[in-house]
Amino acid sequence: MSDDNFDNPFDDDIVENVTDCPECNQECGHQILSEKKVGRGSDYLLKCDICQFIHKLQIRQPKALSIPVLLSEGPNTILSELEVDADEILNVGDIFEHEDASWEINRIETKTGNSRKSLIATRIGRANAIRSDIVMVRLTLTQGEYSESDSIFVDREKIFKAGSIMSHDNQKWKIRAIHTGAGRTMHGSVIAHDIKRIYLHEPPRIVEDIPRTPRERRQAWKEGRLGDNPNPVIPESERAGRPKQQNKGKRRMKKRR
Repeated sequence: MSDDNFDNPFDDDIVENVTDCPECNQECGHQILSEKKVGRGSDYLLKCDICQFIHKLQIRQPKALSIPVLLSEGPNTILSELEVDADEILNVGDIFEHEDASWEINRIETKTGNSRKSLIATRIGRANAIRSDIVMVRLTLTQGEYSESDSIFVDREKIFKAGSIMSHDNQKWKIRAIHTGAGRTMHGSVIAHDIKRIYLHEPPRIVEDIPRTPRERRQAWKEGRLGDNPNPVIPESERAGRPKQQNKGKRRMKKRR
């Protein structure tokens, strides 16, 4: 199976206006047919690049607020502010980028000082975070017609290359595309802390050349394709200590006098 068997709805390296299509249930590029400003957001009329389905999409900008956050790096701790959306939920263990560094939330407090594992932003009084050298990379894994989301934690400087093969949950996957803040690319390498999402597909299946008949197996042993033969087949004459029999039909040459 060649790489051509992968679905390739993206003709360009960068796919713009990516969102979910309610008809084909895929996250893919769309054409903007019309746009109408509504308050702090917009209403869009979109056309799916894959199935050509036309649907509406409402974008509303959530209200932003600032949360006090204690940033700890080694023995040093400073008080800063983290700007988040009002409807965002923060969790202990979340990793975020702030002032060109990665930080992991290790404590969340309510406005009354009670500790919580998870809390909506409007109810948070303060958060604590420590410097982190890893970032969370979100994944979309596609097998046939089915897709699911997952995430991994990697070194913030790790490089992922579109088109390469990577392992996840003891399975091989092909990096089909990488989504950054600038769009989705199907070529080149991207550093982990610049990645918004990686799209993974099953790699092509390799047909194994397995010898099936005794003759094919003997040839495979001879060529070393099966490694060292621990139990070679020895002719009966050699096992009995007799010399190898010559072919009866072979013509003997006469000695010249």
